[in-house]
Amino acid sequence: MEFKDTQAIYLQIADYICEQVLLNKWPPEERIPSVRELAVALEVNPNTVMRTCELLQQQEIIQNKRGIGYFISPDAVKKIREYKKEAFINNELPSFFRNLYLLGITLDELKPHFEKFKKSKFNGHEN
Repeated sequence: MEFKDTQAIYLQIADYICEQVLLNKWPPEERIPSVRELAVALEVNPNTVMRTCELLQQQEIIQNKRGIGYFISPDAVKKIREYKKEAFINNELPSFFRNLYLLGITLDELKPHFEKFKKSKFNGHEN
């Protein structure tokens, strides 16, 4: 995983875990890789992964089953979508709309591009 300088690493790892859940690679109620396994796979300090797990636990996206590991919460998909929708609407959408306005792009013009994106990225073609 390549990390960006614009956001804390533990938050980028949280985004990665949430994406795995939304793509159903880590389904609800399934065990996720251990802190050490994730740290090795992502080439980060285990303390960074632990900080991520604490954050996701506070958001009720994962649950710690003592002595067994972390598991995806049964309603994790719903919680992730709510959290990410709010963040997208508040942080990214205003800039997106500004660009649409400045470039004279209508929402109707975007629809075929969005449909093409959905077909190419999320029908088994993305890793």
